[in-house]
Amino acid sequence: MWTAMTAGYIESYPSPRGGLWQGKDMARIEDYAVVGDLQTGALISKEGSIDWLCLPRFDSPACFNSLLDTPESGRWLLAPEGGGPCTRRSYRDGTLVLETEWETPEGTVRVIDFMPPRDSVADIVRIVVGVSGSVRMHSELVLRFDYGHIIPWVRKDNLGMHAIAGPDAVYLVTPAPLHGENMHTISDFAVSAGERVPFVLTWAPSHVGRPHSVDAEEVLGTTSAFWRGWASQCTVKGKYQDAVVRSLVTLKALTYAPTGGIVAAVTTSLPEQLGGPRNWDYRYCWLRDATMTLQALMAAGYTAEAAAWRDWLLRAVAGDPADLQIMYGIHGERRLPEMELPWLKGYENSSPVRIGNGAAEQLQLDVWGEVLDCLALTRNSLLTHPDESWDVQLSLMEHLEKIWDQPDNGLWEMRGPRRHFTHSKVMAWVAADRMVKGVRESGLPGPVDRWERLRDTIHRDVMANGFDADRNTFVQAYGRPELDASLLLIPRVGFLPPDDPRVIGTIDAIQRELTEDGFVLRYRPEESDDGLPGDEGVFLACSFWLVEALLGAGRHEESRELFERLLELRNDVGLLSEEWAVKAGRQLGNTPQAFSHFALVTSALELHQDTVRRSDTPIPPETAGPC
Repeated sequence: MWTAMTAGYIESYPSPRGGLWQGKDMARIEDYAVVGDLQTGALISKEGSIDWLCLPRFDSPACFNSLLDTPESGRWLLAPEGGGPCTRRSYRDGTLVLETEWETPEGTVRVIDFMPPRDSVADIVRIVVGVSGSVRMHSELVLRFDYGHIIPWVRKDNLGMHAIAGPDAVYLVTPAPLHGENMHTISDFAVSAGERVPFVLTWAPSHVGRPHSVDAEEVLGTTSAFWRGWASQCTVKGKYQDAVVRSLVTLKALTYAPTGGIVAAVTTSLPEQLGGPRNWDYRYCWLRDATMTLQALMAAGYTAEAAAWRDWLLRAVAGDPADLQIMYGIHGERRLPEMELPWLKGYENSSPVRIGNGAAEQLQLDVWGEVLDCLALTRNSLLTHPDESWDVQLSLMEHLEKIWDQPDNGLWEMRGPRRHFTHSKVMAWVAADRMVKGVRESGLPGPVDRWERLRDTIHRDVMANGFDADRNTFVQAYGRPELDASLLLIPRVGFLPPDDPRVIGTIDAIQRELTEDGFVLRYRPEESDDGLPGDEGVFLACSFWLVEALLGAGRHEESRELFERLLELRNDVGLLSEEWAVKAGRQLGNTPQAFSHFALVTSALELHQDTVRRSDTPIPPETAGPC
């Protein structure tokens, strides 16, 4: 056994001030790569430190928390003794196996990081490879369970060490020497050219026996083969193939395999404004992502994943349609109570750190349209007859008929007063439209005449109240002048044709009033009364929406130029977070962000085909040919 006074550690690593971490700036959000096992994911910095990991699931309490605080809150550093950022890193082609290299005066060393697809336990494998010379290496493992709140009881054994705290047990197996120091597990060793030193960290429930330890080299081969086999199913060709494949691999990594749910990101509380309070937990599944998710997966040839997501969706929304939520847990859980963790200072002092998400209890009328749009896309794509989910759709539509004209919190989950958001009404129109098509085009039963009248009523209502004729633009909410990026979706969902003058006017207004350096803001917080202080960066998914809107408007070159500028915002391994800080030139928000990567995929496919399609229309994989 080894233990030490926590105070000794704090003396070595003071709490961050001004974003300091271990005496220097914290890693930028874009400094992180992700590895995962289809049930959770870990973030690894350019300095070789795993700074975020939740075990055993995406939404479990984290055991490495230094992303949101200091190293004392948990991390696993494995790097050359002298430290510092890597010289280069990349994923192996078509995989989620990360290779990080450092060139030092003594030689070159590589660390291979990955998580084998899950069996009954979770494994993190790190293999140190000597490339040239002889390099002194340093490993520092700091386990802090329950979001940095619990220091485990650690013991050394003949295989390495094991740690236990409450329900969690972790085992580290390595041939490298280990010793305890200030409540850290330390390993110092040298690796010469041709040598390979493995580290295998395994999580298991503490009440079961010690699990079998995997062979690092063996699972490296099987993990690489798994990912390459999955990536090889992609049907996408063309100019942006590499970017699409990397985004699809990332999205697969965000999939919770047991249920088919896809989390919005692996992190919580990465700020939309550095030092501000706009910090949210994104380790859940949002229904608003559903249609874009299905379009992207099916267009790329991944019908099994699309079907699994659709099945998750149907299980999650089952029940009283009045209880439909905008988001659910990865198993379809409804209760996601929001709370703050005051012992974590937050990324670059951006507090509070939140877990759970109170937005799950908001009224957002657009979600009914998003679900029915998604199920219409499924019907049109997977050609399932009869539509076994039709009874659920009937119930959802019947409830929406009663509430569509109420004010709500809107797509962006605003915490200010409810209002009549234009996008919410447009999506209510979408719901009626898709149900009408289900009857007229697929022969399904329903009061189609009533739905057609409702569809026409909503359309007139939006045109009368959500469109500013003097400025020739749609507006964020009835009776207000503010703009909103969600208005770019009007042609995508089929409310108006993409070349309609009112759509063109909206595009122009958004480019003129709602962009920074050509990238799109969701809205301007200082004007929109969203219930929070401060501002935020440009929203990457919205900028991809502008790509598609420009393409639909016939502005092909402008669309392509914007898309290629957006590709440049990816980090060195092809990942995007939620937002981009234009002036600071850095990523913001939770990462990697599913919404950003889905939007990248659909925009790329539209550009490959030089055309746009409605959200309920599949993008056929066989026509996704070279540009």
